[in-house]
Amino acid sequence: MSANRRVFMLQVAVAGTALAAANQGFAQAAKVDEKDPQAVALGYVHDTTKADGKKFAKHANDQKCSNCQLYQGKAGAADGPCPIFGGKLVAANGWCSAWTKKA
Repeated sequence: MSANRRVFMLQVAVAGTALAAANQGFAQAAKVDEKDPQAVALGYVHDTTKADGKKFAKHANDQKCSNCQLYQGKAGAADGPCPIFGGKLVAANGWCSAWTKKA
């Protein structure tokens, strides 16, 4: 019975590790959808050059998520988390009306 207990504990440990890895991968993959209601309200686009210049007159093409104060991605990364969107990933070249110049 002791051998069965060891096998069971090993299986639990392996399953727990696999579940943790799956959750981490899922969290990293959650990207903001441009059609998400909050994204629409803030004018979020994956490409700053596609922002609605009429609706957001203060927008400039050099304003990107990657140079926004709120962007939490690593330098050179294609995307990174943003607290405005609950930590979901935004494109480094994206833009929304919450853009604030990095200090």
